[in-house]
Amino acid sequence: MMRPDLDRFIAGWRGPLLAALVALLAGLPVLALLPPLDRDESRYAQATSQMLESGDYIDIRFQDDPRWKKPVGIYWMQAVAVAATSSVENRDIQPYRLPSLLGAMLAAAAVAWAGAAMFGQRAGFLAGAIMGASFLLSTEAGIAKTDAMLCASVTMAMAGLARIYLATRAGEKPRRPHKLLFWLGLGLSILIKGPIGLIVVVPALLLLSLWDRDVKWLARLGWGWGLPLMVLIVGPWAIAITIATDGGFWREAIMGDLAPKLSGGHESHGAPPGYFLLLAPVLMFPAALLLPAALSTGWRRRAEPAVRFLVCWLVPAWLIFELTPTKLAHYTLPTFGAIALLAAAALTRPIGPAARYSGAALSVISGLAIVLITVFGLTEFGRSTAQTWATLTIVFAALAALIGAFLLLHRAATAAVMVSIALGLVAHAGLAGTIRQLRPLAVAPQLQKVLMRADLHPRQGRPGPVAITGFHEPSFVFLTGRATELTDAAGAAKALAEGRPVIVEARDADAFRAASARLGVTGRAVGVVNGHNYSRGDDVSLTVYAPAGSGTAP
Repeated sequence: MMRPDLDRFIAGWRGPLLAALVALLAGLPVLALLPPLDRDESRYAQATSQMLESGDYIDIRFQDDPRWKKPVGIYWMQAVAVAATSSVENRDIQPYRLPSLLGAMLAAAAVAWAGAAMFGQRAGFLAGAIMGASFLLSTEAGIAKTDAMLCASVTMAMAGLARIYLATRAGEKPRRPHKLLFWLGLGLSILIKGPIGLIVVVPALLLLSLWDRDVKWLARLGWGWGLPLMVLIVGPWAIAITIATDGGFWREAIMGDLAPKLSGGHESHGAPPGYFLLLAPVLMFPAALLLPAALSTGWRRRAEPAVRFLVCWLVPAWLIFELTPTKLAHYTLPTFGAIALLAAAALTRPIGPAARYSGAALSVISGLAIVLITVFGLTEFGRSTAQTWATLTIVFAALAALIGAFLLLHRAATAAVMVSIALGLVAHAGLAGTIRQLRPLAVAPQLQKVLMRADLHPRQGRPGPVAITGFHEPSFVFLTGRATELTDAAGAAKALAEGRPVIVEARDADAFRAASARLGVTGRAVGVVNGHNYSRGDDVSLTVYAPAGSGTAP
């Protein structure tokens, strides 16, 4: 148990602030260490960079292709972050990741703030720390995508809604700032990822009303000004993109992206129901040891208004995600706040033997899974430089799992989760460092280094754009610029004839030589990059060619 002086230290605003600090420490290694990732992160970052280059902040584009799948919110946030901390010419991925890190911090703080009202300051801080340190959120915190900020906006909306619900159940008048947080979070979630926030919020509202047999409390949400505020957040861009694309954005977003995900395993991401449940212990690590206690609390204490609210937040949204044919690990992230709060609620009372033993088992299993993932990555793609980072990951993940399990079995649940979080943060940092050192996976950064060493990179003022065959991944486009030519063997030969550098994948080598011979051009091989394209699951070998008489010797 925490000492009284620690309770005073986390009182008031300090609890949410410290929870945000945990999220910051958990997410920073990912943000700082990982190279640009394929495919979604680099697509987001490249589309944002094109906004900054073109000055068009309405129509979302990746190179010349429309990117009409998600609303504009995260692109605007990334654009602000890049403009404030860097420049688009630098092609550094870290500034594009700052909104995601901020999103993770806001999500952890919102959980702590809501938890303080539900179960007390101590439980609130622990819930926020569990949220911020979870492997899924801390990973998304360092990746330039929508998911961490979506989690923040939905969690803020649900935190505000929790305060409104608890006030009405207590016979009190809900406060306007809580209503503002609800509508602001909901509006931002729509601007970031369309209807996903509504998939969490609306079922929770309906289930709460049915369970309580009371719909009157819904009238106290501030609809009169809340709905106009939400429309004000989303409406101007929605109108602008409709005009700019003649409605094409909505056709592509709904029929080309959302509908296929609801009807089948879109882009080979299908999985049966139960997929998210199976992943939950690893994604919630190092707090997996409290998952059985959280489930037990949700069932046994469901008559309590706060617990009932969390059940209604978690269960319907989780079932919807499980029943949706398309599944990606991050889909359930907006429900993690409810899990963290239920876990913290379990700490306010003694945890029974069944939850302790099963929690200890889950802790060991999830820790072992992370160890095995690390060993696999090191074995398949590692070099000697990755061994130190991998050792750090393996040792601290094992310690977090084993010490947490030991303390939980000996009825020191609060100490168990705090020690597990502290050790888990180090393990997560080690995992980020390990991934950074898996050189075969970093194909695009290796190609960029070869271009720079050979004095062929467009940023060095050389003729461009670079033409590349085979490896048509967004990470390479992000590193070399919008004009990068994704082509075939004939296109590469033509680029070489125009005096531009080309990169040819081994499968295209014979066709490239034949096309070059027909054009009567030759090039000098200045470097070869061998690696693994993890987006396609195949090995690649790419040769960088300089036009005859250009560049420097390899």
